[in-house]
Amino acid sequence: MIPVPRPPRNTAPLAGAKPGDTICDPACGSGSLLVQAAQEVGSDNFALFGQEVNGATWALARMNMFLHAKDAARIEWCDTLNSPALVEGDHLMKFDVVVANPPFSLDKWGAEHADSDQFNRYWRGIPPKSKGDYAFITHMIEIAKRQSGRVAVIVPHGVLFRGGAEGRIRQALIEENLLDAVIGLPANLFTTTGIPVAILIFDRSREQGGANEARKDVLFIDASKEFTPGKTQNVMNEDHIAKVLETYRNRTEIEKYSHLATPAEVAENDFNLNIPRYVDTFEAEEEIDVAALQQDINRIEAELVEVRAKMAGYLKELGVNV
Repeated sequence: MIPVPRPPRNTAPLAGAKPGDTICDPACGSGSLLVQAAQEVGSDNFALFGQEVNGATWALARMNMFLHAKDAARIEWCDTLNSPALVEGDHLMKFDVVVANPPFSLDKWGAEHADSDQFNRYWRGIPPKSKGDYAFITHMIEIAKRQSGRVAVIVPHGVLFRGGAEGRIRQALIEENLLDAVIGLPANLFTTTGIPVAILIFDRSREQGGANEARKDVLFIDASKEFTPGKTQNVMNEDHIAKVLETYRNRTEIEKYSHLATPAEVAENDFNLNIPRYVDTFEAEEEIDVAALQQDINRIEAELVEVRAKMAGYLKELGVNV
């Protein structure tokens, strides 16, 4: 079974849904992330859309929408990658905000049919047939509104640095100036998997003609140490989440936590997005005063000689031969 972890609470706020937005999760599972995104809007002025391939989970998502008074949401039962149901005529529907926590490295996702995709989603390249991560990422970007749509997707770290077809797609997305931020989260956040994950933020307002077309840098945030240890899993509390959100919204550089990388810097790293390449979290070990340490050793050894002498005296008084 492929692990589908529950989305971190900071995923939806990063997408920045606002009143009037259409919000879509193309791998919605039980609908938790859609509910979170809706709660961030601050009003009832939004529209929710989702797609889910598993029939039982789709039914659960429909029930979840009803229980949260969001029964107007359109949740489709379909295979998003091979037969998406959120379409208008002969093209995919477009949305203001696209969020997802898709299955990690999905095997046999439909690569054999991708070159003839009727929606031409894979024009940047076809992801490997054994890893569908970039298939979901590509779909999400293609359904985000041009020059304004925003995408937030949870991915395994391999998405940041794997080569081959994935590397070529990653490079294309970066060169199109779509990637806005890479955020590393702590390990063991989920009950279903202990691996660390990252959140990728894509912003189509960075395209030519968009409101943020002048923005060229990519923000890297290493929040992997921002958690409270728990008995069974780690937890990001409100302070940890607030720090991530504030850093992202203000695009702040914080030593050993965040860094704004220029296009040249990313290119120099061969479009590898592995976070330690950009955020140096190395902590130098405290220098040891060898002379002081030797003095401590000498003092302890002298005390030990004295203790041993006293112990021998006590044992002699007790008539114990040693």
